[in-house]
Amino acid sequence: MDRTTCKKFKWFWAWNDHKEEEWLQQMSQGGWHLKSLALPGVYEFEKGEPRRYVYRLDFVTSANKDYQAYLQLFADAGWQHIGVLGSWQYFRIEASEGEQPEIYTDNSSKIQKYQRLMTYLVIFLPIYFIFMSNITNSEHELMRAIGVVFAAFMVFYAYAMLRILMRISQLKKQL
Repeated sequence: MDRTTCKKFKWFWAWNDHKEEEWLQQMSQGGWHLKSLALPGVYEFEKGEPRRYVYRLDFVTSANKDYQAYLQLFADAGWQHIGVLGSWQYFRIEASEGEQPEIYTDNSSKIQKYQRLMTYLVIFLPIYFIFMSNITNSEHELMRAIGVVFAAFMVFYAYAMLRILMRISQLKKQL
């Protein structure tokens, strides 16, 4: 039986998007091309001839008023929009050997991508604090247990924000 599609689960963090891009490129070189994205970490691939696709990710919400113009800009430059996961946009382009096309040709634009992500995270931070405050003030045991899990999540949330800030700092040093 010849498989023409397969699903894979692999987890990446926002500050390691370049590793996700490299993995997708390796999959295409092995003849498995990204077809769609489902839940975070779930990728669907389609079998085909091995190709030298370069994948790039961008962080832009589809609620952006210029979203269609944004997608058209990439299409005009030869990039294929594969899909969206959350606010992460997935693009690919076929490249020649040794060529590594970029959607952003300068570090200032890459910094802006991570700053958009940070803005998104900061916007939701007060909501998390309000929710956490309501949970911790509860006298119900189940709510307190949920509060412990939520507190652990908040520690990770802070860690994620720190790692993204470190990525921005690293790119600024390269300017």
